[in-house]
Amino acid sequence: MSITRRLFGGAALASLVLAGQAHAEDPVRIALVVKALGIGFFEAAAEGAEEAAKELGNVEVIYTGPTDTTAEGQIEVINALIAQQVDAIAVSANDTDALVPALQKAMQRGITVISWDSGVAPEGRQLHLNPSSNPLIGNMIIKLAADELPEGGKVAVLSATTTSTNQNVWIEEMNKVMGNYPGIEVVGTVYGDDLADKSYREAQGLMQTYPDLDAIIAPTSVGIVAAAQAVADAGKIGQVNVTGLGLPSEMAGAIESGASKSFAIWNPIDLGYSATMLAYNLAKGGAVAEPGAEIPMGRMGALKLDDNNEGAMADPFVYDASNIEQFKDIF
Repeated sequence: MSITRRLFGGAALASLVLAGQAHAEDPVRIALVVKALGIGFFEAAAEGAEEAAKELGNVEVIYTGPTDTTAEGQIEVINALIAQQVDAIAVSANDTDALVPALQKAMQRGITVISWDSGVAPEGRQLHLNPSSNPLIGNMIIKLAADELPEGGKVAVLSATTTSTNQNVWIEEMNKVMGNYPGIEVVGTVYGDDLADKSYREAQGLMQTYPDLDAIIAPTSVGIVAAAQAVADAGKIGQVNVTGLGLPSEMAGAIESGASKSFAIWNPIDLGYSATMLAYNLAKGGAVAEPGAEIPMGRMGALKLDDNNEGAMADPFVYDASNIEQFKDIF
């Protein structure tokens, strides 16, 4: 069955149910459009969306997306949703620009449109929900290392490439807040080019160059796994803590072995929840997406919009021994 037919089928069923409940107010139908179906990260986001719907009441979440991560697939899904006259579309985009015409058509038909996780160009949406922000990420990666070093200590950074824009910005933001972490000294920065074997060798090199190293910070999902393996292989679990940004599925072993005490990344459940709350408040007219606006996101607080109608949801979510089991099978 095609996605389009499945969606129409769902709409037809909903209308039959509602016909028998004429007195009931029509539900607010919010479509959570993901990059592709069958991906654990987005299925977790759908869980969050359902949590928001339950909290709000009278909200129907339509979780949908293409079968592969293409703009063409998402455009087909969006056109089906327009035909259904949903109230809101919240999309994690496969392409910043390609979705714009379809989403503009949706907005012209009175449908609320927001992007989340992976953004759409400003002309194709009312607002964009970033999972976090560069300053929040920069602070978090050094905080995770410092929290395990109350007496201070030496840390090193294992980044991706020298030209990686986001990595460089996060390290720059980290350096700006070093004054908040007295006693923590960054002794060096190396680059593993987001290659597992090179990242592993660079982590080995850091431990050889700095025998009294206390932590390796890797703001890259490839680097953090490689560094944790290097620490384990060097017999330095308990001496060198590996932290940074990683995926629970890939880091569960490092948390279990003690090579990593904790790491961070966004929480997809919170993302889906927040996107649904934002879409609802815009669709119901309870908020307007404009620079400086603060739009409620339920338990996640409020999203403050910048001049591009973008905002950051929260600090990166911290994963450790207390919650790794819950998330390792999700993403």
